[in-house]
Amino acid sequence: MRLIAIGRPEVKPFGVSTRLRSQFVYFASPPGRAGMPVLEDHEFHFSLHETKTWYDEGVFHLVSPLDTANMTEVELTEDQEDLMEWLVKNQVEHVRLEGE
Repeated sequence: MRLIAIGRPEVKPFGVSTRLRSQFVYFASPPGRAGMPVLEDHEFHFSLHETKTWYDEGVFHLVSPLDTANMTEVELTEDQEDLMEWLVKNQVEHVRLEGE
Protein backbone atom coordinates (compact mmCIF):
# COMPACT_ATOMS: atom_id res chain seq x y z
CA MET A 1 0.00 0.00 0.00
CA ARG A 2 1.08 3.55 -0.55
CA LEU A 3 -0.17 7.07 -0.03
CA ILE A 4 -0.48 9.38 -3.02
CA ALA A 5 -0.57 13.14 -2.45
CA ILE A 6 -3.72 14.29 -4.28
CA GLY A 7 -3.04 17.09 -6.74
CA ARG A 8 0.70 16.85 -6.10
CA PRO A 9 2.23 14.58 -8.76
CA GLU A 10 5.74 15.82 -7.91
CA VAL A 11 5.54 14.24 -4.43
CA LYS A 12 6.91 10.69 -4.29
CA PRO A 13 4.35 8.19 -2.88
CA PHE A 14 4.78 7.01 0.70
CA GLY A 15 4.79 3.26 1.47
CA VAL A 16 2.33 2.17 4.14
CA SER A 17 2.36 -1.08 6.13
CA THR A 18 -0.86 -2.79 7.18
CA ARG A 19 -0.10 -1.86 10.77
CA LEU A 20 0.41 1.83 9.97
CA ARG A 21 -2.78 1.82 7.89
CA SER A 22 -4.71 0.61 10.94
CA GLN A 23 -3.36 3.62 12.89
CA PHE A 24 -4.67 6.29 10.51
CA VAL A 25 -7.66 6.65 12.85
CA TYR A 26 -5.32 8.37 15.33
CA PHE A 27 -4.11 10.98 12.86
CA ALA A 28 -6.62 11.53 10.04
CA SER A 29 -9.10 14.38 10.35
CA PRO A 30 -12.67 13.28 10.95
CA PRO A 31 -14.90 13.61 7.85
CA GLY A 32 -16.83 16.85 7.59
CA ARG A 33 -14.38 19.02 9.49
CA ALA A 34 -14.58 22.69 8.45
CA GLY A 35 -12.30 23.59 5.55
CA MET A 36 -11.66 19.98 4.63
CA PRO A 37 -12.19 18.65 1.10
CA VAL A 38 -14.88 16.06 0.40
CA LEU A 39 -13.20 12.67 0.68
CA GLU A 40 -13.75 9.86 -1.80
CA ASP A 41 -13.24 6.18 -1.01
CA HIS A 42 -9.71 5.46 0.27
CA GLU A 43 -8.95 9.17 0.77
CA PHE A 44 -7.78 10.76 3.99
CA HIS A 45 -7.08 14.26 5.23
CA PHE A 46 -4.28 14.95 7.69
CA SER A 47 -4.28 18.46 9.17
CA LEU A 48 -0.87 19.96 8.45
CA HIS A 49 -1.02 21.95 11.68
CA GLU A 50 -1.65 18.80 13.72
CA THR A 51 0.88 16.64 11.89
CA LYS A 52 3.54 19.31 12.37
CA THR A 53 2.81 19.43 16.11
CA TRP A 54 3.00 15.63 16.43
CA TYR A 55 6.17 15.49 14.37
CA ASP A 56 7.87 18.29 16.33
CA GLU A 57 6.85 16.88 19.73
CA GLY A 58 7.32 13.20 18.83
CA VAL A 59 4.08 12.31 20.61
CA PHE A 60 0.32 12.32 20.16
CA HIS A 61 -2.50 12.08 22.70
CA LEU A 62 -5.18 9.41 23.04
CA VAL A 63 -8.37 9.42 25.05
CA SER A 64 -8.90 6.10 26.78
CA PRO A 65 -12.40 4.65 26.41
CA LEU A 66 -12.07 3.63 30.08
CA ASP A 67 -11.09 7.10 31.30
CA THR A 68 -12.45 9.81 28.99
CA ALA A 69 -11.50 12.54 31.47
CA ASN A 70 -7.78 12.00 30.88
CA MET A 71 -5.54 11.79 27.84
CA THR A 72 -2.52 9.55 27.49
CA GLU A 73 0.63 10.81 25.79
CA VAL A 74 1.92 8.23 23.31
CA GLU A 75 5.35 8.37 21.69
CA LEU A 76 5.33 8.11 17.90
CA THR A 77 6.64 4.85 16.51
CA GLU A 78 9.29 5.00 13.81
CA ASP A 79 6.64 4.30 11.12
CA GLN A 80 4.34 7.00 12.48
CA GLU A 81 7.20 9.48 12.66
CA ASP A 82 8.16 8.68 9.05
CA LEU A 83 4.56 9.35 7.98
CA MET A 84 4.49 12.68 9.86
CA GLU A 85 7.82 13.65 8.30
CA TRP A 86 6.55 12.85 4.77
CA LEU A 87 3.35 14.86 5.34
CA VAL A 88 5.13 17.86 6.88
CA LYS A 89 8.15 18.06 4.56
CA ASN A 90 5.94 17.77 1.48
CA GLN A 91 3.18 19.99 2.91
CA VAL A 92 0.61 17.25 2.18
CA GLU A 93 -2.86 17.05 3.71
CA HIS A 94 -5.11 15.27 1.19
CA VAL A 95 -4.05 11.74 0.26
CA ARG A 96 -5.37 8.60 -1.40
CA LEU A 97 -4.41 5.11 -0.28
CA GLU A 98 -3.63 2.77 -3.17
CA GLY A 99 -3.16 -0.97 -3.03
CA GLU A 100 -5.59 -1.63 -0.19
